[in-house]
Amino acid sequence: MITGEIKNKIDGIWDIFWSSGMTNPLTVIEQITYLMFIKILDDNELRKEANAAAFDMEVVDPVFDSAHQNCRWSKFRHFEAEAMFRNMTDCVFPFIKNELHTGKDTAFARYMKDALFLVPTARVLVRVVDALDSLDLNNKDIMGDVYEYLLSQIAQSGTNGQFRTPRHIIKMMVELMRPQLDDSICDPAMGSAGFICAAAQYVSEHYAMDLMKTENKRHYTTTMFTGFDTDQTMLRIGAMNMMLHGVEAPNISWMDSLSEDNTHRDEYTLIMANPPFTGSLDKETISKDLLAVAPTKKTELLFLALFLKALKVGGRCASIVPDGVLFGSSKAHKALRQELVEGNRLEAVISMPSGVFKPYAGVSTAILIFTRTGHGGTDKVWFYDMEADGFSLDDKRSPIEQNDIPDILTRFRDLKKEESRARTEKSFFVPKQEIAGNGYDLSINKYKKVEYVPVEYPPTAEILHDLHELETEIAAGLAELEGML
Repeated sequence: MITGEIKNKIDGIWDIFWSSGMTNPLTVIEQITYLMFIKILDDNELRKEANAAAFDMEVVDPVFDSAHQNCRWSKFRHFEAEAMFRNMTDCVFPFIKNELHTGKDTAFARYMKDALFLVPTARVLVRVVDALDSLDLNNKDIMGDVYEYLLSQIAQSGTNGQFRTPRHIIKMMVELMRPQLDDSICDPAMGSAGFICAAAQYVSEHYAMDLMKTENKRHYTTTMFTGFDTDQTMLRIGAMNMMLHGVEAPNISWMDSLSEDNTHRDEYTLIMANPPFTGSLDKETISKDLLAVAPTKKTELLFLALFLKALKVGGRCASIVPDGVLFGSSKAHKALRQELVEGNRLEAVISMPSGVFKPYAGVSTAILIFTRTGHGGTDKVWFYDMEADGFSLDDKRSPIEQNDIPDILTRFRDLKKEESRARTEKSFFVPKQEIAGNGYDLSINKYKKVEYVPVEYPPTAEILHDLHELETEIAAGLAELEGML
C-alpha cells in the first residue's frame, strides 16, 4: 500500500496532471503507469548490465538495442523539455507499444496495442518525469499500488466489488502455499496481477538455479501463470507487471470467469485469489456447472465453486472470502461449505481483522485454504484468529509492531505442533464431525473458547459508602461556589 513520502509524491504527480487540464482520472492513472513501466524497465536493464559487467560478460537478451538507446529513462530524462517530448512521442512510446514484443502474441503485445500517450505538453512531461525519478521503485508492485491509490481517491475503488489486496497479505498467502516450479498457477480475478506476480517472484527466488534450464524457463515465462479480468486497464497493468517480473508471455486475457465463456476446467495446480464481492449477478450469464455446486447469484460463492472446477485433482487454493461465506445460512452457503468439507479437503480458515482493507473497505474477511480431491479428505480444520497484520486497523494503516503474520507462517508449516493447542489460543484444530454438526459453520467464534477472568468487586455496602462520601464532597464544592457569587 502507498503511505508517507510515496503517497505525497503520487499526490503531487496527480496535481501536475490535474492543473494541466487532464481531469479524466482513468487517463491520468494509465499515463502514470506507462511512465513508471518505462522507468522500471530501464532500472531492471541497468541492474542486468551492472551484474554482467561484474563478471565481464555480455548482457543476455538486452531490452534496448543500439537503435533504441534514447528509449531508456536514464538517457532521455536529461533531455531538454521539447526534445524529451518529441523523443517520447516518436521513439519511446512506439517502442514499448509496438516493438518491445514485435511478432509475439503475448499479453503485453495484445493489451498495449490500444495504449495512447496523452501527456499534453513538454512541460508537464518534464515535471512528471522529475517527480517519478525521485521515487524508489525497486522491488515494488508499484503500478498496482498506484492504480489502487488513485482509484480510491476518485471514490471508484470497489465499484465492482474489487479491492486490491495489500501486498503483505498477498505475500503471506504465497508463502503459505509455497508455489513449486512445476505448478500451473491461476488467478481468475487477477486485477493488477498481484498474486501471480508475487508467485513469480517466489519461484524466481527459490528456484533460481532450476530456472537456468531451458524447459523450466520456458514454462516460467509462458505457461506457468494465468490470469483473467474484465477490465482492459487492469489487463494492461497486469501484463506490464508480469513482464517486469521476467514473465514475458503469461496467459493473461479478457474473461468473465463466471460465465459460460470460461471453459477452463481441471487445469491448474494452484489458485490464489481475492475475488470480487459484488453481491449478485444475472443468473443467465453464469456457467451452469457452477450453479450446480452453488445455486446462487452471489459472486463470492460462485468463485469458490469455480476454483473447485478449475483445479486439477490435488490442486490447492488460497482464497480471500467475506465473513458471510463462513456462516451464511442460505442453501447455497451451506452447500458450498459442505462441498469444501465433505467433497474435498478443507485445511485452514484464517480469520483476518476487519481493518485489513481499510481505507477502501471495512469488510471482515478470512482466508480459506483447501485442496481439491473430489472425494473428501477433511479430518480436521485448522483455525487461526489473526488480530494484527503489522498495520493499524484504522483508515491511516500506519505501521505497528503487532503482527501475527510471522506466527501464522510458522504454525502453518508445522501443523503437528498445533494438535495440542487449546481453543483459547490463537490457533487450534476443529474435527470435521464437529463442523458438520454445526451446519458446516466455519466462523472461528463458533469454536473459539473465551477465558473469563473473575473480577472481584468491593462489597455493596462499601461502594454505597464511597458514593455517599463523593456526594458529600460535591455538595460542599457547590456550596463553596455559591458563596463566591
